[in-house]
Amino acid sequence: MLRAMPLVLVLSIAAASAISAARISVHSDAIDRDGRIAARNSAYGANVSPEVNWTAVPGAKSYAIVLDDPDAPGAGPFVHWLMWNVPAARTRLAEGAPPPGVSEGRNGRGETNYWGPHPPSGTHHYHLRVMALDTTLTLAPGADRAQLAQATRGHVIASGEVVGLFSAPAH
Repeated sequence: MLRAMPLVLVLSIAAASAISAARISVHSDAIDRDGRIAARNSAYGANVSPEVNWTAVPGAKSYAIVLDDPDAPGAGPFVHWLMWNVPAARTRLAEGAPPPGVSEGRNGRGETNYWGPHPPSGTHHYHLRVMALDTTLTLAPGADRAQLAQATRGHVIASGEVVGLFSAPAH
């Protein structure tokens, strides 16, 4: 019985590796060590997109970025930012503006830009995901989250996320 256990463990790890992409380390200075997102990056503040850094992924042709709020009321997470065709040589986005040549998608407000955290009440979790892709997407700017998900299906070779918290200001 003890001989079979390592074999089962190896098979389980191999099976898990076969179905999941590699991991990317994602960091943003907009999220403090307590996990709180800076007010200036919220729609209550200056509403500027956060600075984001991630580890390079060998073989990546481009990166896609998604920021959403699964705590928002309504069906599905509220989309705050969609971006794709970030060049593979880039592992950082500066605060405030996307780099030239990338495409942005439609956020939950129907706009094609960054919309910062703006919970109506309470504290919400904001998931900032970076996906390394084995291709450059032919998706038109202004696409929504579902279209981005469809376009990336089968092309994600690594992914990672950082989660930040933001609370509605007291009135």
